[in-house]
Amino acid sequence: MASYLPDLARDNISFYFVPAAWVLAMMPRFYAVSTYRAATKKSLDNNAVREWSKTVSNDQALDSTTKGRILRAEAAQANGFENLGLFAAAIAAGNAAGLSPSLMNGLGGAWLASRFAYNHIYIYNDIVPSAARSLTYISGMGMCMAMFVMAGNKMRSGLLGI
Repeated sequence: MASYLPDLARDNISFYFVPAAWVLAMMPRFYAVSTYRAATKKSLDNNAVREWSKTVSNDQALDSTTKGRILRAEAAQANGFENLGLFAAAIAAGNAAGLSPSLMNGLGGAWLASRFAYNHIYIYNDIVPSAARSLTYISGMGMCMAMFVMAGNKMRSGLLGI
């Protein structure tokens, strides 16, 4: 019987991780908006989205814990989009160099897991130490750099006939 699930050692699904990374970058915004709406009965003003953090900061209806979590969620979202390009480029480089599917799937999947953890740790920074956030960020960047270095090594060895 045919399986609809990929064989992660054989089937390269790493390009699918790029849209998944976009969703992970958006998740903190969804959290922030829903939390704000639940706490204040107000909605995000789509006409002034970039000013929303200032609106949240000035909203006296929010307690300091909720306000902090909403503002950190917004920062986590911004950080997610700042890192999305690097991740997408690392996935493209690894695939262009012909790195193995298991390697690309493993590093790409681990990067997604690190970003999920990063978002959670950042938002709940009042409970989880900020050093944990830095650790997840650095580990994710290490995975991207590893993809670039391995892709470069493979391309270099292929060009030099090594």
